[in-house]
Amino acid sequence: MEASDLDLALEAKNGDGTAFRLLLERHYDMIFRLARRLLGSAVEAEDVAQEICLGLADRIASFRGESRFSTWLYRVVVNACRDHRRKQASRARIQADYMAFAAHDAADWADGVARQDWLKAALARLDEALRETALLVVGEELSHAEAAEILGIAEKTVSWRMHEVRKRLKSMVGRDTDG
Repeated sequence: MEASDLDLALEAKNGDGTAFRLLLERHYDMIFRLARRLLGSAVEAEDVAQEICLGLADRIASFRGESRFSTWLYRVVVNACRDHRRKQASRARIQADYMAFAAHDAADWADGVARQDWLKAALARLDEALRETALLVVGEELSHAEAAEILGIAEKTVSWRMHEVRKRLKSMVGRDTDG
């Protein structure tokens, strides 16, 4: 005579590996079928069914025999599918957030590159003395005094040149964006 699900479940709960294997063999098709219907994907259903089978050895300890084993197992499958859908939704939100961040970051990077390209072109249009001064003060982050010493000019001249650089760059921005 074949053992009932209840008998096998109680034996499996007490550590009987053979009883546990027989329960899995008996109910795997139902586990997979229900997961497939709930998830709509054979691949996801296979993953969930395998997770259920792997975790069932621990979960069976919570089976009290108050309902049929199949009823209890249906609940396990439904809950596992709900958990799977929640994880998928969470992953999708995280992925969407990452994609939005990456797109924003790429736009910032592209904008930064465009600004650098514009600045290089604008500096190239300045006369040599203004360009050298700007590159030392802004590009190399030197003080006006340090730039003056390197260029062999007065510190006040460096200050005037930087004022002139800012003024000319502002006028270039206006011309470049108008046309």
